[in-house]
Amino acid sequence: MGGQDEGLHAGMRAGAPIALASLLLGASFGVLAEPVMGTVAPIVMSAIVFAGSAQFGALAVLAAGGGAGAAVAAGVLLNMRYLPMGISIASSTRGGWFRRGLAAQPLIDAGWAMSHRGDGRYDVPYMWGVTAVNYPMWVGGTTLGVFAGDLIGDPDRLGLDALFPAFFLALLIGEASGRRRGWVAAFLGATLALSLAPVTPPGVPVMAGCLAALIALAPAGERAP
Repeated sequence: MGGQDEGLHAGMRAGAPIALASLLLGASFGVLAEPVMGTVAPIVMSAIVFAGSAQFGALAVLAAGGGAGAAVAAGVLLNMRYLPMGISIASSTRGGWFRRGLAAQPLIDAGWAMSHRGDGRYDVPYMWGVTAVNYPMWVGGTTLGVFAGDLIGDPDRLGLDALFPAFFLALLIGEASGRRRGWVAAFLGATLALSLAPVTPPGVPVMAGCLAALIALAPAGERAP
């Protein structure tokens, strides 16, 4: 138990600086989501989904006039990366299938990367610690953004309309950096999305781009560093 507590506390200390970014990004999501989704839905979404890329992706579809089905599909596709991430930590969890599944619930990008110990091993309590300090900041930031949006006024005045492309560009650079297949997937997804944008309903280009990227990466069998 002592080792687990030590890992948990170490993860919380390491995740604290990232939590500030979670607060700011969550607030930005709340500001942008409130005019599209209302006051309750963005907060519930952050509390249940807790995945920035999926939430911003779904919001981008809704803001463009797409339907709920397209928004959900876009979010699911963006979160497909959690399947291989979950498989990668499976050998580091203990107990029956329910306990192991529960242990993987705080899986987020930062915690997954920071808890890697080499040779396919992950410090699961450490991962819990990283998530423990980021989750309340993300949900709290969303709540703050939802209710402070009226004080800010038009998000476009602050350049928040550029947040979608900037956010996904940062994700792209981080995921594809140093991986040729990653850049190939990015190019394929972007080309398909841009080609479909003028001729398909809102949301379809996002889904097609995500699916193309997943297909391009699927045969790679790459392991994260």
